Amino acid sequence: MLQNRVQICCVRAASLELDQVYGVITPPPDLLVIAASNGENLKLASRIAAQAEHQGHRAKVLDLTSLSLPLFTPLAKEAGMPDGVAPLHQQLMAATHWVICAPEYNGSIPPAFTSAVAWLSVQGDDFRSLFNGRPIAMASFSGGGGMGMSMSLRSQLSHLGAQVLGRQLMSNHAKPAKDESIRDLVHLLMQMQPLKL
Repeated sequence: MLQNRVQICCVRAASLELDQVYGVITPPPDLLVIAASNGENLKLASRIAAQAEHQGHRAKVLDLTSLSLPLFTPLAKEAGMPDGVAPLHQQLMAATHWVICAPEYNGSIPPAFTSAVAWLSVQGDDFRSLFNGRPIAMASFSGGGGMGMSMSLRSQLSHLGAQVLGRQLMSNHAKPAKDESIRDLVHLLMQMQPLKL
């Protein structure tokens, strides 16, 4: 089964993958599928990663909810940088393409994603390099349809300099994501090349 080939990559500062333990050099993924919730959107992320691998790409799933990052506030920043931020930055930098799978929260972006972006924005001088020219696609499983989230996320990603794929994948219980829609999303995204800025 394709999903069995997908590595669910939960980034923790104290954890090491087996290939690192045994000194095996694993190429970075071509595609990082970022799940901003651990329910249906994590399942959708796994399907997208499996399809990417089926098309011959290296793909990993990153579950943002597994990082347990605190909500970003000025007071939290003064307390020190959370351990998970640096490994998260490394994972994001390593992949040339991203898909962000996020539900709609109150007509907008889920807090797990916005807080992670806020932490990344204060952890170094190269924050914009995470997004500048990077091809990114959006997908969602949302009870409310997800359009409010997609408009907000597209605006944020464009502001940060990303190349956001025009096509997006919206799904819910009444209209689950079709395999061919996932296939087409991955195919279109992986044809895009990162901009050299």
